[in-house]
Amino acid sequence: MIRFSNPFKQQSAVTNRSSLGSLVDESTMLLMVAIGSLILILALMILFHENANATKGYRLRTLERQRSQLLLTEEVQNMQIAQQQALEQLQQDPRVQEMIPAKGPQYVEGGIGIRN
Repeated sequence: MIRFSNPFKQQSAVTNRSSLGSLVDESTMLLMVAIGSLILILALMILFHENANATKGYRLRTLERQRSQLLLTEEVQNMQIAQQQALEQLQQDPRVQEMIPAKGPQYVEGGIGIRN
C-alpha cells in the first residue's frame, strides 16, 4: 500500500514553527519594551526627586542668608536703641533741656493717699 503524505500537514508544521518563532520574537520584544519603560519611568522619578531636593537646598540657602542678614539688622537696631536710651543722650535731648526745673516739690509718703 502506498501512502501519500499529506502536503497540508507539512505546511502546518512549518507554519506552527514559524508562528511559534514569531510569537517568541514578539514576546521578547514586548518584554524589552516593558523593561525599557520601567527603566525610563524610574529614571524620570529619580530626576524629579533630585530636582525637588535641589530646589529645597537652594531655598534653604536663601532662607539662611536672609536670616543672617536679619540677625545683623537686629543687632544694629539694638545698638541704636541702646544708644538712644543712654542717659547722656537723654540729657542732651532738646525736649529735655527745654523742661523747667521743679521748684519746691512736695513728695507723698508711702502709706498716705493723696486725698485730704
